[in-house]
Amino acid sequence: MHNMDRVKMLEFQQHGDERGHLVIAEGLQDVPFAISRVFYIYGSSHDVVRGKHANKKTEFVLINVAGASKVKVRDGKGNEAVFCLNRPHTGIYLPAMVWKEMYDFSEDSVLLVLASEHYDEEEYIRDYEEFAKAAGKW
Repeated sequence: MHNMDRVKMLEFQQHGDERGHLVIAEGLQDVPFAISRVFYIYGSSHDVVRGKHANKKTEFVLINVAGASKVKVRDGKGNEAVFCLNRPHTGIYLPAMVWKEMYDFSEDSVLLVLASEHYDEEEYIRDYEEFAKAAGKW
């Protein structure tokens, strides 16, 4: 299966009552990998583009827990898709070896990122042409 075909939206369990809502996202259950790292992005304006890289081995799930943003995913072979993250109980699963760009952040956007690996600069591909060449061999 091609990695671009594995990109998918996820919907997480919601529990709530008059006190508010609780969303559950457990590794190896709701998220298709064991979670090794968690980080979040906030304070980005609507004209900022984040990401602009691919990862050789890390898988990600992105969830806008507040506000909204868009995620453009490319496979290096001419295929791309854009996803809008605007509900705190949905996210997008990104397998390794897809190019990702996050943009169009709302003023109140908080983008939560769950990663399968600890940070390792060596596994990042930050040049799209280099990624496209590597993706052709993938």
